[in-house]
Amino acid sequence: YVPDGHVADVLVVVARTAGERDATNGLSLFLVEREAQGVTVQRRILADGRNMAEVRFDAASGELLGTAGQAWPVIDKVIDRANAVLAAEMLGSAQAAFERTMEYLKTREQFGALIGTFQALQHRAAQMFCEIELSKSAVLKALEAVDTDAPDVALCSSLAKVQVSEMLRLVSDEAIQMHGGIGMTDEEDVGLYLKRARVAQQMLGDENYHLDRYARLRGY
Repeated sequence: YVPDGHVADVLVVVARTAGERDATNGLSLFLVEREAQGVTVQRRILADGRNMAEVRFDAASGELLGTAGQAWPVIDKVIDRANAVLAAEMLGSAQAAFERTMEYLKTREQFGALIGTFQALQHRAAQMFCEIELSKSAVLKALEAVDTDAPDVALCSSLAKVQVSEMLRLVSDEAIQMHGGIGMTDEEDVGLYLKRARVAQQMLGDENYHLDRYARLRGY
């Protein structure tokens, strides 16, 4: 599956040219024309409305990119950087959902009072704020590691993805709960943030994958 692959002219394809099935060595990169013979591309629309292409290959030919069998270091590096950027996007989604929820708490009335004056909701809002601030530190650290090409980019990237995924689940769920039923309608944007959160959490490895990866990188 390739994001926006249905409008791409050329696809960068990872294929095994040597080695065992689960080994990192033996992977190669190829440039394949989307319109090439043997390539089938079908557009899919994800839950959050974004485009994804289902790409199938049947004896398609391509041009080798780089050295055969030596693609894994490049792939690993690209995925780490992509996860750091994705974590930043997820953080932005959480911040936007939080701000919209705070505005709603200040205007929605029930039982003759603004719901933002209810202590139970104030406690939940405070937890959302704290988790967002904590996630900012993880994301900034990951982006700094990317910018400086630090040796711990992989660690920082996985840590950021785990922290932001857990935080975004909390914030998106609470945003819906505090808005009530209207939060699930297209009238309010928090429903879109929830859908985007669920898709982003699964992209490039979910939090369980990155928890395991972080532990392995730390030697556990």
